[in-house]
Amino acid sequence: MMSSATNPSLQSARASVRPWFRQAAVALALVLGSLSPAASQSTTYEPSVGQAGKDVVWVPTPETLVQKMLDIAKVTPQDYLIDLGSGDGRTVIAAAKRGLKAHGIEYEPQMVELAKVRARDAGVADRATFEKADLFESDFSKATVITMFLLPSINEKLRPTILNLKPGTRIVSNSFTMGEWKADETATASDCSNYCTALLWIVPAKVEGTWRLGDQDLKLAQEFQMLSGTLGTAPISNARMTGNDISFTANNVAYRGTLSGNTLSGTRDGSARWSATKR
Repeated sequence: MMSSATNPSLQSARASVRPWFRQAAVALALVLGSLSPAASQSTTYEPSVGQAGKDVVWVPTPETLVQKMLDIAKVTPQDYLIDLGSGDGRTVIAAAKRGLKAHGIEYEPQMVELAKVRARDAGVADRATFEKADLFESDFSKATVITMFLLPSINEKLRPTILNLKPGTRIVSNSFTMGEWKADETATASDCSNYCTALLWIVPAKVEGTWRLGDQDLKLAQEFQMLSGTLGTAPISNARMTGNDISFTANNVAYRGTLSGNTLSGTRDGSARWSATKR
């Protein structure tokens, strides 16, 4: 067998092929490099409505309701939104388009990757982030707004955690309730055929107990945001908490105030000042 070292013609042929091969390899590398994970993911995974997840099946929130949910929560760019069970990322992305920083928690890893792709495609990947995690093992205490489209049973299971969030945190659910904790507000999306209702809760401060208001005791019992009790011997009515804000009527006088530490303070009948200290 004759070696290439002793065959000038073969050496010349190989020398002429090498530059072409190197050029082709570089071109191929550039093409492969241009195919981002976003492009690859978008062509390999398409979720289907009704597919099974960890605790629920996946049904996307209608885009019109996504916007209604953000509207009812009165979101601003200063808010930090967390979407529980973020699916394909549509709520997080919609929030990011409004200037918010938003984060999605989703158990299904393929959904997480798809959501990241969609955020990149929408140009909001710097504000819209996603993680693969279990809702019941996650910390969402930094959120000022929480959105979700979960079953009522899961909402109720999450409810104790939600009620311990910072007062004033806004919770918005697509269609499903929180059991005995009644929504503070509801709204319906137009141009929507299924799952068209947004429900809003505002996490109430805890004020149950006895407060000293002037020379009288203000005794408050609390069930979620609703209050009952007495001021002196007079029953109070129209009493509720909205975040840190309290309102009630006693002896036909309307009281409005805000909780700060162990003090409630505000105005009565719109002008006179009042304050009460926790006993």
